[in-house]
Amino acid sequence: MSAQGDWETPSDSAGPRPIGHRLNEARGAPRAGHPSRVRPLAHAWTVYLKELVDALRDRRTLLAVLLSSVAVGPFVLVLVSSLVAGMERRAEARSVVVFGIEHAPSLANYLARQTYVVRPAPADFEEQLRASRLGDPVLVIPADFEVALRAGEAPRVEVVSSAANQRASSGVGAVLRLLRGFNQEQAVLRLALRGVAPSLLEALRVEERDLASAATRAAQLATMVPFFVLMAMLYGALNAALDTTAGERERGSLEPLLMTPVPRAALVIGKWGAVASVAMLIALLSCLSFLPGQWLLRSEALSAMFRFGMREAAWFVALLLPLAGALSALLMAIAVRCKSFKEAQANATVVLLVVSLLPLVTLFNQEGEAPWHLWLPALAQTTLMGRVLKGETLPAWDLALPALVCVALAALALGYVARLLRQSVLK
Repeated sequence: MSAQGDWETPSDSAGPRPIGHRLNEARGAPRAGHPSRVRPLAHAWTVYLKELVDALRDRRTLLAVLLSSVAVGPFVLVLVSSLVAGMERRAEARSVVVFGIEHAPSLANYLARQTYVVRPAPADFEEQLRASRLGDPVLVIPADFEVALRAGEAPRVEVVSSAANQRASSGVGAVLRLLRGFNQEQAVLRLALRGVAPSLLEALRVEERDLASAATRAAQLATMVPFFVLMAMLYGALNAALDTTAGERERGSLEPLLMTPVPRAALVIGKWGAVASVAMLIALLSCLSFLPGQWLLRSEALSAMFRFGMREAAWFVALLLPLAGALSALLMAIAVRCKSFKEAQANATVVLLVVSLLPLVTLFNQEGEAPWHLWLPALAQTTLMGRVLKGETLPAWDLALPALVCVALAALALGYVARLLRQSVLK
């Protein structure tokens, strides 16, 4: 029954009065022409508490979201730690897999002096490399290695690996450095036998200097932290936003709520506040999960480099606050026209896809940050969180611009939702 659909003419009135007005009087609402006794913020606060209780009441869904957001930090750190620890073990092992080392006693002597252990390669090393069963590149020595070396020729050796075998490919550089060192040593010996100073062949001396600070190098290892925190917040807002709109409509509880004298703006703000609160709760727990998760790091070098404390967690929460409001409003705007929860999930897939792909721009963009990065929600927050991990100072304009964009996006989405509810476009 519409609030303006049925009319009656009481004896004490000169004109018709809607039945909806009579419902307002029965509920203690003020008469027309009198100032409102209940502020819109009070209505919004009541709706907020109601929606927040409803969101927390679905314990099964909430527990699944909470566990996934809390466990994501330790799980990611364990994976990274295992990867780094494996690389450290291979580096500390100082071993080289060689096929035909018996043909190169001089090379074997050089490797021994470099404290490297020579391991014989299996006969089917090519097949094992293709199948990723062998995690080290294989150095292949020809049978005439030593004969060619004594004759002053350059024997040809092969470093066999597979681009599809990540473990073997990562060890190619170390083998090549060893071979370059052996090559340089042999060249110096040949020059010395001919009475030529080896320094005459050095036209310049090259020294490498790394400008990256310790925080910047550590940020490279923690690049996945902003992405996982962002996705945890998005999935937390997704379930709450869809349930408070399409879910209530599917259960038949949204239409009776629209019949109450609560203003549409207060109703929308209350629902939006509850959804944003759930999203920020998930984001907060996800950030805090990385703090104890650092205890699970198995690599001492990674433990020393990985810096994520209360300062970084507080910055993450502050940067994600406007984004949580914008995404919550956007998801509500998408779901409010859907007739079922499943339909709303299908329509919200576009938002999930865009938000998950935008942070990847920072990975594929080799030219560094661009000014337009701060204009795109999700990408702007990921960029700023990356700066926090590097220990950089965030200018006021760089903080204000993404926040203003998120406020504008939230305002447009909430206005759209309020207009639909006001026009009762829920058929």
